[in-house]
Amino acid sequence: MKLTDNEIRDIIHLLEQGRPLPDSYRFMLFEDKREVELVWNGKTHEVSNAVLPFQTIEQVDEPRAEDSNRSKDLSFFKWHGISMDGRGRQLTGWTNKLIWGDNKLVLSSLKNGPLREEIERQGGIKLIYIDPPFDVGADFSMDIEIGDDTFTKEPTILEELAYRDTWGRGSDSFISMIYERLVLMRDLLADDGSIYVHCDWRVSAYIRLVLDEVFGKEKFRGEIIWKKDAVGKGAKKKAKHWPKTFDNIIMYSKSSQNIFNFVSAELTEKQLKEFRYENVDGRKFKRTTLGDYSESSIAEMEEKGLIYTSSSGQKYKKYYLDEYTIQLDSIWTEFPGFGVATSSKEILGYPTQKPKIILEKILTASSNEGDIVADFFCGSGTTLAVAEKLGRKWIGSDLGKFAIHTTRKRMIGVQRELKKTEKNWRAFEILNLGKYERQYYIGVNLNLREEEQLRQLEEREAAFTNLILHAYRAEATTGFKTFSGKKAGRVIAVGPINLPVTRLFVEEIINECRQKHLTKVDILGFEFEMGLFPNIQEEAKNKGIDLAMKYIPRDVFDKRAIEKNQVVFHDVSFIEVKPIIKGNKVSIELTDFSVFYSQDSVDNVASSLANGKNKIIVEKGQIIKVSKDKEGIVSREVLTKHWTDWIDYWSVDFDFENKKEIIRIKREPNSDYEEQWTGDYVFENEWQSFRTKKNRSLELVSVVQECTKGRRKLAVKVVDIFGNDTMKVVEVSI
Repeated sequence: MKLTDNEIRDIIHLLEQGRPLPDSYRFMLFEDKREVELVWNGKTHEVSNAVLPFQTIEQVDEPRAEDSNRSKDLSFFKWHGISMDGRGRQLTGWTNKLIWGDNKLVLSSLKNGPLREEIERQGGIKLIYIDPPFDVGADFSMDIEIGDDTFTKEPTILEELAYRDTWGRGSDSFISMIYERLVLMRDLLADDGSIYVHCDWRVSAYIRLVLDEVFGKEKFRGEIIWKKDAVGKGAKKKAKHWPKTFDNIIMYSKSSQNIFNFVSAELTEKQLKEFRYENVDGRKFKRTTLGDYSESSIAEMEEKGLIYTSSSGQKYKKYYLDEYTIQLDSIWTEFPGFGVATSSKEILGYPTQKPKIILEKILTASSNEGDIVADFFCGSGTTLAVAEKLGRKWIGSDLGKFAIHTTRKRMIGVQRELKKTEKNWRAFEILNLGKYERQYYIGVNLNLREEEQLRQLEEREAAFTNLILHAYRAEATTGFKTFSGKKAGRVIAVGPINLPVTRLFVEEIINECRQKHLTKVDILGFEFEMGLFPNIQEEAKNKGIDLAMKYIPRDVFDKRAIEKNQVVFHDVSFIEVKPIIKGNKVSIELTDFSVFYSQDSVDNVASSLANGKNKIIVEKGQIIKVSKDKEGIVSREVLTKHWTDWIDYWSVDFDFENKKEIIRIKREPNSDYEEQWTGDYVFENEWQSFRTKKNRSLELVSVVQECTKGRRKLAVKVVDIFGNDTMKVVEVSI
């Protein structure tokens, strides 16, 4: 479009004043042909192309070895191209993936990395279901059962920062977050794949427009309205709005060739009564007029027994009601939410958990047996559990460690159920992004120019490091690559605010220690990579380096706590085990487990607690119920009576170092992928005991396992009630 002289002068004048151009000029200048577009602050079409290697932290093949006689007849796995060894370990075929990490990096690495080839060989991802954090009031807190009481675990720093990144600037930041991820998901989908996005009134309008832009409005395949609350739940004297009693599930496809199966439901007793039906020879049927059926068609139906002749001689077509189904409507009222039936065995206490029947209908409609389905906000793992039961392959990811742990337990429970009924199951592996792209969540102004952002970033990172050192009562130091402070003869390394402390980070520390002859190091981190302990500490010890890993508490951001010297940097957990060896048979007894967490303090709660109230806190590795009676008298009750109260799950690998952890990387940008051993081993989960909502007991001695003679290493993994994992490796002689 040719601009007039007045329009050109107007544009120059606005640019010189640093003022934004009206949208009308944008369309004149760039001839944008889109009729409707969603615009938000910070919108960009740039999408992450990071390719980070996935490390395999753990693999679960057989859900549990009940005795030394492992599964003998594993022939049924051949139906799906799976072969297994005599110990129940899967050798070939697709292994399901449970991935811990930021789903933007997970999606980018799946799309652009070597795992994409494996996904494509399986036919690609046919269905994605996501339930992103659309609730602006969500806070990632979790309710954890301690005996008859419930403790509210506060979110980790990583979860809190991710939440702030999602909602910190209101709707703009949520749309930016979901837009980039939806683009990556679209690119990952198979050509005949589809996506279901679960949301509610808060963001449904935005989500629909974003999906229109990412997939194209012609790819819209419908919207499900899920009425999750019961009718007549209660009455209010006054109301200012209609009740928000439903969620939206929006479906788009990648192309016009998407999978869509006829989804139906059997008639309910109520629906049966609504039909006028006949009953002949014990079978109920509905009769309809023959209409325009030809004589030959009627004769053919008579031969099949599908014609009913009335006493007057009138002929009708039969529809047997025991074969009759109805297509599901797009308004789902028969699947109430958990708020209606809180006693359901299905409930795991996860705040965003959805009834599995919702996922059963979606997976049945838009995937077939053997297809890959994915959920990149997997939460408690409902999508994955339903996929496993329906014979689908799956990929799931979540940022929260607790979510990964909850899903691990749930999937092992599904495996056990399938094994008990002699149905197929697949092995699954827990993956972790082993090398992280630097992403900054410390408040850099994204509207600044790149060089100004980098300068501001350096200032903010320096301020963050100084804050941590001050809280740790350490002295700042310079001249090191990885160390930023020192205290009592030990050098201090501070992990990033936005990412877990990774093996790569620790290896750089070890290298600098060896170069500068340092022997005592404290590593401070908000979160530690899964599977990091104890191997890395043993490696450092063998090189003469004492590595102490300590968690940075939330209190570091509370100036009052720092001033009062109340900030406690607690050590990672401690495990003690006892191998029991009789001939060539081995079992493991878990004998001790210690944690050192703190979340609030008795004194702080006692000073702020109202009379007649109580609160549960964690202080120096003990969970304590602080109560204040009506007269203001404070009492405290330690709820963790025994060290086992801290344990939610533990498992054993009877032959650790049997399976090397291999990653695939490119040496050069245009080279082929090469396999590389990380120096670690995959924890092959052979036996496990864990608490469930229904069964709170825990076994402390593993099953007996037959082993070959010689020296071997056994590995024990313990996951505490907060979802944090710790591992111990012991060497035995058989």
